[in-house]
Amino acid sequence: MSNLVSLNAVWIERDALRYTPAGVPMVSGKLQHQSAQTEAGQPRETGFEITAVAAAEQADAALAIPLNQACRVTGFLNRKSRNSRTLVLHITHIELLGESELKTEQMTKQKLEGN
Repeated sequence: MSNLVSLNAVWIERDALRYTPAGVPMVSGKLQHQSAQTEAGQPRETGFEITAVAAAEQADAALAIPLNQACRVTGFLNRKSRNSRTLVLHITHIELLGESELKTEQMTKQKLEGN
């Protein structure tokens, strides 16, 4: 089974760097995503916030991205804890979006909105 998530988002909240008992650096916070998608041939606005965690090198990369700056994250979803139904995005790759990627994203959104 596949469990792969890739989205463009902005960090809207981010906790301080912490370490697991094994010494692995971790950072968590909230990501916000907004986009225009097509569903059944119709444009649809999407938007949500999701809790995300990044470990090891990805924790350092996440801390290097300023709050409210667009980034692309890739990872997988898992429960917050064994008995929880709340989902958390575990980041396996994160990168800052460049100007050309932001323009492409804006043009796609405008096209879907019919502007």
